[in-house]
Amino acid sequence: QVQLVESGGGLVQAGGSLRLSCAASGRTFRYAVGWFRQAPGKEREFVAAITWSAGLTYYGDSVKGRFTVSRDNAKNTVSLQMNSLKPEDTAVYSCAATISPYTSTYDRPGTYNYWGLGTQVTISS
Repeated sequence: QVQLVESGGGLVQAGGSLRLSCAASGRTFRYAVGWFRQAPGKEREFVAAITWSAGLTYYGDSVKGRFTVSRDNAKNTVSLQMNSLKPEDTAVYSCAATISPYTSTYDRPGTYNYWGLGTQVTISS
């Protein structure tokens, strides 16, 4: 079992920055981690993912160039640095972990085995 806990959400003005963290505990052996977000009335959207070993990163089109995902395997932590935030970035952000080696599927929620409860991010205009 893997437990994931997100932190770092909050309210910021458009153009600002936030840094989210995803802390993993339990059996954290070699999991890739993804970030997803869901706004009210909308489907869950892929934000970013990072592999375990090589630290390869992947991003959703709407956040490319603004968000950066990174990890510290020694601390079992994955971070999501969010810059140039827009009101449309408002959502609940969740991290998820997967043992799947198929990176082409990292944008699909069904790929992930474990999920955190999420943290609210609100961007004011």
